[in-house]
Amino acid sequence: MLLRTTLAGLALAIASASASAQTIRIAIGTQDTTINCAAGGLLIRELGLLDKYLPREGQYQDAQYQVEWKNFTSGAPLTNEMVAGKLDFGAMADFPGSFNGVAHLEAGKRSLFISVLSGSILGSGNGIVVPAASAVQSLQDLKGKTISVPFASTAHGMLLRAVAAQDWDPEKDLRIIAQAPEIAGSALRSNRIEAHADFVPFAELFPNRGFARKIFDGSQAQAPTFHGALVDADYASKYPEVVTAYLRASLEADRLLAAEPEKYSELIEKVTGIEAEVNYLFHGPLGLQTRDLSWKPEYRQALATSIDTLLLLKKTQRGLDTQQFVDDRYIRAAFKASGLDYQRQLANYAPQPLVAKDASTGQPITDFKRLAQIWVRGEAQVRHYASPEAALTALAALEKDGKDIRAIYAQATDSGIKLLANQAWFVRDGDGRLSAFLLKDQAETYAQQHGGTPLDFVGANQQLLASR
Repeated sequence: MLLRTTLAGLALAIASASASAQTIRIAIGTQDTTINCAAGGLLIRELGLLDKYLPREGQYQDAQYQVEWKNFTSGAPLTNEMVAGKLDFGAMADFPGSFNGVAHLEAGKRSLFISVLSGSILGSGNGIVVPAASAVQSLQDLKGKTISVPFASTAHGMLLRAVAAQDWDPEKDLRIIAQAPEIAGSALRSNRIEAHADFVPFAELFPNRGFARKIFDGSQAQAPTFHGALVDADYASKYPEVVTAYLRASLEADRLLAAEPEKYSELIEKVTGIEAEVNYLFHGPLGLQTRDLSWKPEYRQALATSIDTLLLLKKTQRGLDTQQFVDDRYIRAAFKASGLDYQRQLANYAPQPLVAKDASTGQPITDFKRLAQIWVRGEAQVRHYASPEAALTALAALEKDGKDIRAIYAQATDSGIKLLANQAWFVRDGDGRLSAFLLKDQAETYAQQHGGTPLDFVGANQQLLASR
């Protein structure tokens, strides 16, 4: 009897040792060039953040972790590999994320949307661009023309909503064709396409590279959009602490971006080739989107809208219960383990704040509605100015000194979104104050209502210098 008991205990010990010594795969699909996914992929990988939080106790004692990373340029192929069981986690936007959920259901599986990474409750981040030399100044000018878009993407949804707001028939009043961003860039350069709608970061990247102009921002459609992280539901059930660890690494990546946006914008450029000044547009203070890992009601609604749109496009014939698809247990656990208040963040809609002094006067900037910024190449930090006219005055001095200007930013007077100032329109009032706008017609409307002269960037510079 004693021998049998001893043997049984030995067998149990061997089994327990075998379980604790298991190899746990953590296969993560990233979208490095979709830069607002950085806190859920690129930065975690490049900075080695995940290992800091992986569980080492209980069932994970002596566990061996096999971390695998795979980069994708869009959500669809990432979803295919998740459904095939080759990936455990993935980062993507609301539209492809919804399709991910449907694809898993059709395969007899489930995926969970576990966290937002970055988004805009107004829809900024998606946008429409035209060739730089195009006469088109706004969406209204595109009636009867051809516009390309990555089909079934979050940008496609934005385009359809924008078209509907014009009371246009998307099948009669313009021609919409499918085109990936990498193809669209070439087409815009050679004027082979009249307009292109796309997601982060291409509506800013193409203008920054000089061959396109942004003529519509997703915020004009007033439709929330976001990118977030998903996980296979069976994997999450089996290894919940690993899922929480991944999200804790995301929270740290987000904190690092907030603390040093220029530094990590440079890192993103090093990995992806996407210029740091474009990354800063999104990740810097008062950026185009808000980095936010909480499940705000607007983002839940964005998922429901995306499913309805995919059904309309006949990209799927199956609905999705977003109440089950969105699972906030893991992000709540990650906040708690990191000493953060999830409910407080859930109620916080403010963009990434800025505490700064005017680079010209040294005085604290208190009104950020007229904030302007200059990034000088070779300088580790962006210079901040209390007004566009202060920034343009400083710009003239910097250029006289032979400085290479990396980027100039301004905050739009109407929407508040961050703009590439050299692409913006301005209104100069009687006191010489400049107000920035994305579009010419926005500047003209403001001038009619408040007085002043609409000017492009060159004109604003010339008038400012002439008045000195």
